[in-house]
Amino acid sequence: MKLRLTFLLALMLAQVDARAELSIQITQGVDNPIPIAVVPFSMNSGIVLSEDVSQIVRNDLEQVGEFRTLPLSNMISLPDEEQEVFYRDWRILAQDYLLVGKINQEPGSQLVQVQYEFFDVNREIKLAGEVLTGSVTQLRDIGHTISNVVFEQVTSVPGAFTSQLLYIVSEDAGPGSSLFRLEKSDYDGARPQVLLESGEPIMSPSWSPNGQDVAYVSFETGLPRIYIQNIASGQRRQITNYPNINSSPVWSPDGNKLAMVLSKDGSPDIYVQDLISNQLIRVTDHPAIDTEPSWTPDGQFIVFMSDRTGQPQIYQIALGANSYDVERLTYDCFQCAKARFLPDGVNLVHVRRETRQALYKIAILNIETLRVITLTDTSLDESPSLAPNGSMIIYATKFNGKGVLDAVSIDGRVKFRLPSTQGDVREPSWSPFLN
Repeated sequence: MKLRLTFLLALMLAQVDARAELSIQITQGVDNPIPIAVVPFSMNSGIVLSEDVSQIVRNDLEQVGEFRTLPLSNMISLPDEEQEVFYRDWRILAQDYLLVGKINQEPGSQLVQVQYEFFDVNREIKLAGEVLTGSVTQLRDIGHTISNVVFEQVTSVPGAFTSQLLYIVSEDAGPGSSLFRLEKSDYDGARPQVLLESGEPIMSPSWSPNGQDVAYVSFETGLPRIYIQNIASGQRRQITNYPNINSSPVWSPDGNKLAMVLSKDGSPDIYVQDLISNQLIRVTDHPAIDTEPSWTPDGQFIVFMSDRTGQPQIYQIALGANSYDVERLTYDCFQCAKARFLPDGVNLVHVRRETRQALYKIAILNIETLRVITLTDTSLDESPSLAPNGSMIIYATKFNGKGVLDAVSIDGRVKFRLPSTQGDVREPSWSPFLN
């Protein structure tokens, strides 16, 4: 089956800014990773490509920590299609899975055809295979697409290698001044692109569910205001211009609404704005601080942090409910904040501080059993964001005195770091699945 990868022209031509390029460093993997052989893809004579597709796949699978790829020096054959595969060779090398492929490009053409085939060595069957067609500028996307297929075939979980990240970079711009950038990159930090640059703070980036727009807070006017920006065109729309706090925008699951924090009527409270009718609804009304909203997966409830009991705790409220009819979700922590439900609607990712002296950690709370799993052991952990397949959490932390992004699997077994080449990185937001 042929799959033609199409991308918006504006995105293909977007200028890449590598000043804050991130690159994955594995800090913890599983004890018994799955052995897989990714054979270098063959190419017709004369091809010189800027990207090595098979190496991209190799990197993807290694970086999630669940796979161990066979070193090229250990391979005893280099098949590029099914008829050249001898399963016995790969069983001798103790490989469970095998990926082979070939790349064809017509002379003078910018189009490439990448054919791949994926095999279960022990069962001696082909699990997947197709031809992906795209331009030479899309080789990374083709590699990530193949990685998605391999990951899902082995784990039964959709791969997230074609997803992307949003994050904020801040740099020292001279005495008493800083430069702030909203950047977008591949999930592994490659191909960074600046979406907005300002001498004033930028905060709280949030992906729309269709992956085409981003909401954020900018202080470019000297005051915090919420904006929506189309990623491909760069067109912006100012959403709020209320007095005092305008912060923490987050999209509803259907993409038609934004939850946010406003203090235009007194103390900070949760509001929801309909992006079609522009109707603004007040969700909470309390003299304490209500902030950090997120949506339940069904879009029926807003989860938020409030200090109404004296310390930050996590609550939820049904849309349309009385503003005081809230349910408290956390009780056993000194401070709990930044809550986001996993797709199951039961497990709650959040930032947790057990005691006054304890450090902030990323944890998961099952709201039915009340079981808590602590996932991180770094310091000043904050802003967790979930991968679209629900398998990994990316968050901001400190390493060697700098702001960096770390990621951890939801079972805590796999960890990797995305340090920046320049500046402090914070407030990551993982994209939905992208077409």
